[in-house]
Amino acid sequence: MSSSVRASQDIQTQPLVSVITPTYNAAKFIKATIDSVKGQTYPHWEMILIDDASSDDTIAVIQDALNDPRIRLIALEQNGGAAVARNTGISSANGKYLAFLDSDDLWLPQKLATQVAFMQERDIAFSFTQYRIIAENGTETGVAVPIPKQIDYQGLLKNTIIGCLTVMLDREKLGTVQMPNIRTRQDTAMWLQILKQGQIAYGISEELSLYRKVGGSISSNKWKAARHTWRLYRDIEKLGLVHAAWCFLHYGWNAWKKSVGWT
Repeated sequence: MSSSVRASQDIQTQPLVSVITPTYNAAKFIKATIDSVKGQTYPHWEMILIDDASSDDTIAVIQDALNDPRIRLIALEQNGGAAVARNTGISSANGKYLAFLDSDDLWLPQKLATQVAFMQERDIAFSFTQYRIIAENGTETGVAVPIPKQIDYQGLLKNTIIGCLTVMLDREKLGTVQMPNIRTRQDTAMWLQILKQGQIAYGISEELSLYRKVGGSISSNKWKAARHTWRLYRDIEKLGLVHAAWCFLHYGWNAWKKSVGWT
């Protein structure tokens, strides 16, 4: 058997990874994001881009990438928010694994290969990785976000350390997953839902993704982020006041450490 035939067969037996990417007025960054997926050393993926009724040229930029059959576009007629867009993508996904990548973030080339191997070797359902923070223009900030080797539900309540752009989930192990239909913190809310069922999220201590810090985003506004985290504790997780306050104190301390890359 020739090496090319053997390689083709190996690709066919590798599990499919469904990459879920919501977009909204992302024309400035989306090409680079798509290119970072196309540049993966792991070839067996599909990328589902869900446009949330953009008013700029996002769809036109995406359409230029549709010559790759692994890339699909779902254009929503009305803006529903990131949770609606991501859930639409999840419902359309064909892969064993789900991975999430926002429209302004980037993956390093070995991201999928490293993470799929990690999950297969350990037979786990939920993994995440370290990542670096870059400025809006793509330049390095010098900040890398350290992560624990594993985290459970109580740990995540006190330390929202899991970057959405780094997560990979095994759908065969977890069954149906869906993000709560809330405007913010829907990713952390879903991780909490999964971990509340007794799952553990396992960390890969390798920087495999680049998180772009865009001015004006919720995550870049510390007060807004803190307020939304408090509402997550009280309204979604239904924590009592004392428990919520205790978790919030830890969240604030850990958020500051994350922002400066301090372990």
